[in-house]
Amino acid sequence: MIGDSITDCGRIYENPPLGNGYVRFVHDSLKATYPQLGIEIINRGISGDTVRDLKKRWQRDVLDLNPDWLSIMIGINDVWQQIDDWLPQAYWITIEEYERTLGELINAVLPSLKGLILMPPYYLQPDKSDGMRAKMDRYGNVVREYAKKFDAVFVDTQAAFDEVLKEMDATDLSEDRIHMNADGHKILADTFLKAIE
Repeated sequence: MIGDSITDCGRIYENPPLGNGYVRFVHDSLKATYPQLGIEIINRGISGDTVRDLKKRWQRDVLDLNPDWLSIMIGINDVWQQIDDWLPQAYWITIEEYERTLGELINAVLPSLKGLILMPPYYLQPDKSDGMRAKMDRYGNVVREYAKKFDAVFVDTQAAFDEVLKEMDATDLSEDRIHMNADGHKILADTFLKAIE
């Protein structure tokens, strides 16, 4: 499972290094439900990463590990840096670069996989006209289209959060609408597990 801080979730402080977020919840659920399968989950999330960062470490953190299944969740920082002006505009990851790079990464590993799981970036904002939400949806649609193209499992993270935000406020799950507490990660894990059946 590879991605940014949402996947990372403090994994370097854990043993095994799974973090304390959705990856841990998915691991614990699969281990408890299917102990006979000997499932091993490897967390390769790194906080702050963009699709450009994934490209730099794809050989080491994906191809060299030769996974049977691969889950990718990336894009939040690709969008966020444009909204909060983390970087000068010349360094922004445009949606064109995002689409091109993500496609290259998938194509590089797909022939060796038994299965691919794609998770779009999300934003805990039910108002679809909000600038960051609207941009996040566009990047998320790239992931959705790749899931169709590559016959991947699509974990609709944004739809899952949109549903729960009908009954609760985003601040119940996250202070910044991105980095979630345990309840938010549990929702993400449940959505993942339902998608992979």
